[in-house]
Amino acid sequence: MTFKAEYIWIDGTEPTAKLRSKTKIIAGSPAGLDALPIWGFDGSSTNQAEGHASDCVLKPVFTCPDPIRGGDDILVLCEVLNIDLTPHASNTRAALAEVEEKFAAQEPIFGIEQEYTFFKDGYPLGFPKGGFPAPQGGYYCGVGADEIFGRDVVEAHLDNCLKAGLGISGINAEVMPGQWEFQVGPLAPLEVSDQLWVARWLLYRTAEDFDVAATLDPKPVKGDWNGAGAHTNFSTKAMRESYDAIITAAESLGEGSKPLDHVKNYGAGIDDRLTGLHETAPWNEYSYGVSNRGASVRIPWQVEKDGKGYIEDRRPNANVDPYVVTRLLVDTCCSALEKAGQV
Repeated sequence: MTFKAEYIWIDGTEPTAKLRSKTKIIAGSPAGLDALPIWGFDGSSTNQAEGHASDCVLKPVFTCPDPIRGGDDILVLCEVLNIDLTPHASNTRAALAEVEEKFAAQEPIFGIEQEYTFFKDGYPLGFPKGGFPAPQGGYYCGVGADEIFGRDVVEAHLDNCLKAGLGISGINAEVMPGQWEFQVGPLAPLEVSDQLWVARWLLYRTAEDFDVAATLDPKPVKGDWNGAGAHTNFSTKAMRESYDAIITAAESLGEGSKPLDHVKNYGAGIDDRLTGLHETAPWNEYSYGVSNRGASVRIPWQVEKDGKGYIEDRRPNANVDPYVVTRLLVDTCCSALEKAGQV
C-alpha cells in the first residue's frame, strides 16, 4: 500500500515569496507528522540556492488530508532547511516559533482575513475586456450574476479547506468585482500561519480546475478600486479580559519606530494600497480608533462595549507573510503588555 504526500513549501522569490509543491509516494499508510521523512529539492530553481550548491531540505511541520486527491493522500507543509538542518534564510517560520514560545503564557491568538482577486485572460473576473464594470457599491457581500463573479471557485475552495480540516471561519465577496475573502482562525500564531499558507495553496490549486488564476496582489487594479489586504485580528489572554490591555496593545503599535518596522514587513506594494483612501490609513501615519476602518488599527465597537476582546490591524497586505505579521504583533504587543504588568 502507498499514499501520495504533496510536499508544499515557500520559496525565496522576492519581494513576494511563491508557493511550490511536489508529490512524494510513500509506502504504508499515513502515520502522523513525525513519521514523514524529510526530503530535498533544487534550491537553484526556487531562488533559494546557487547552482554549485543547490540542495535544500524540506522538513514537514504540518499535515492534513488532501481534499483534491482524497483517500489516504495528504498535504504536507514544510519548512526549508539548509543541508546542516539549520533554518534557511528564507524560512520565516523559525523566527515565529521562537517568539511564540517566549510569550506562550500570554496565549496570543489570531484570525486573518485573506482577500484575493480572480483573473481570467488578463482581466479581473467581472471586468469587460478593454473596459470597466459599474463602480464599486453593490459587489460587497452581493448576490446575482451581474455583481458576483467566481462563486463556483470560492465554494469549491471552501469545501476543500473544510475537508482538509483547516480552521476556516467564513467567506464573503469583497468590494471590487472578482474580489473575495476567506478567514482563518482564531488560532495560535503558528497554527494560523501554517493553515493560511495551506489554504492559499488550495486556493491556487482549486482555481486551476476552473482555468482561473487567483492573485494576492495588494492593488490588482489601479485607480478608484479597493486593494486587497489581510486584516489581522489579534488578542492575548489579558486583552480578552481587559479593555486597558486593548489600549496598551493599540498604543504599543504606534510607539517610536514600530509603525515603520511593521509596515515595511507587511507585504510588497504597501504604499500602493495604504493611500488613506478605500478604507485604509496612510502607510506612513499610525492611528487607532473604535469602529474606524480608516485607522491603522480598528477596535471593534463590540470590544469597546464589552470592555474586552481584540484589535484588528488593517495594514497587512494580501501578500503578507503570515509568519512575519504574527511574529511582529506578538513581539510588539506582548512585550508592551508585559512591561505594563498586564499579563
